[in-house]
Amino acid sequence: MIENVIIMGAAGRDFHNFNVYFKDNPRYRVVAFTATQIPDIEGRRYPPELAGNPYPDGIPIFPEEDLVSLIREHKIDLVAFSYSDVPHIAVMHKGSLAMSEGADFILMGATYTMLKPKKPMIAVCAVRTGCGKSQTTRKVAEILKSMGKKIVVVRHPMPYGDLRKQIIQRFSTYADFEKHQCTIEEREEFEPLVEQGIVVYAGIDYGKILEAAEAEADVIIWDGGNNDTPFYFPDVHIVLFDPHRAGHELLYYPGETNMIMADIAIINKVDTAESSQIERVRNNIAKHAPEAEILLAESRVLVSDPDQIKGKRVLVVEDGPTLTHGEMAFGAGIIAAETFEAGTIIDPRPFAVGTLKDIYNRFPHIGSVLPAMGYSEKQIHDLEETIKHSDCDLVLFATPIHLPRILSIDKPTIRVRYEYHDYGSPTLEEALLKRMEIKLKATV
Repeated sequence: MIENVIIMGAAGRDFHNFNVYFKDNPRYRVVAFTATQIPDIEGRRYPPELAGNPYPDGIPIFPEEDLVSLIREHKIDLVAFSYSDVPHIAVMHKGSLAMSEGADFILMGATYTMLKPKKPMIAVCAVRTGCGKSQTTRKVAEILKSMGKKIVVVRHPMPYGDLRKQIIQRFSTYADFEKHQCTIEEREEFEPLVEQGIVVYAGIDYGKILEAAEAEADVIIWDGGNNDTPFYFPDVHIVLFDPHRAGHELLYYPGETNMIMADIAIINKVDTAESSQIERVRNNIAKHAPEAEILLAESRVLVSDPDQIKGKRVLVVEDGPTLTHGEMAFGAGIIAAETFEAGTIIDPRPFAVGTLKDIYNRFPHIGSVLPAMGYSEKQIHDLEETIKHSDCDLVLFATPIHLPRILSIDKPTIRVRYEYHDYGSPTLEEALLKRMEIKLKATV
């Protein structure tokens, strides 16, 4: 008997699980996807070009709030939970809803949907959003490039637009961001790598993406997002930890899975965290992932002209997802403002307009910082207007991209960067090359 299925997702892992497991499986008929976490991604349709012959009209995508009514209406047999950076307790609340309506509820095994690469593969993942994964990816790329290796990065999916146009995306120039109509969130992940001269792939069909990446790379780096597990079997699995959120490595799905699978566990931000927090994370890794090699790293804050910050009334703009579902109340911008003695950090909430007001209502833990939200043109406009109305001397933006390229900002701005730095020994290069030596020799 064919089972009716709903896949719960957020425009990423859900599509991958469908492609590699459910798509050509005669046992299942996927009735719908549900969507959450990312604004305005529901109401679309997974297109027939991707869904395959059993789905000539594609597959509809509904808001997650419709889950119970969809189970009842379509007599759903199975609900597959397929998104990440979710508290364990929240996952089981979803499961309880599904099971109370008579549907089975599953979490797919981490290795069950991993594809096998032909080229050496390094995965950079994390236990939470905002641990410092992206800067670590850049560091890994730098290490491998210094050895003469051609690097291609494959990024965890962010298909927030027209799905028909996002099956395979390749980024190597700024023009590619316009071509693919990237949101701020997408550019934050792709732009720093492109600036480094690295080709980046993303999209929806990660089988085809892997083939394309392998055609032009000696080594592939999986740049994982949203604390998800890799889509490919890695030769080395690097996992980032944030001591500012000590204990979260045991409390979130599938971040805990990443921890247990880690070959190299990096406790980042040790330059700004309390020693007790660092030790708590170290002890959790030692207990639950005893085979992992533990490294310490700094997330160094870099500002081109720090003297311009001293005494000023500053508006701090931080990376959006780190603040929202990453649940951080601050980031590198606040650290820079405090380090370089800003006079006042102004509260942007009284100046927020439109969707930014909604963000503050939805995520009340966000304090006197402005999240750089830009999932849509409307949200980008609201971000621009909020900055425009904010009563400040200086905008301090700690986003991975050069925000004034996208926004019209009528105030002085300073960019805050943050980069990976080893803290003590062993270094990331030493730990990585020890594990990759055999694989890297094979590519010569």
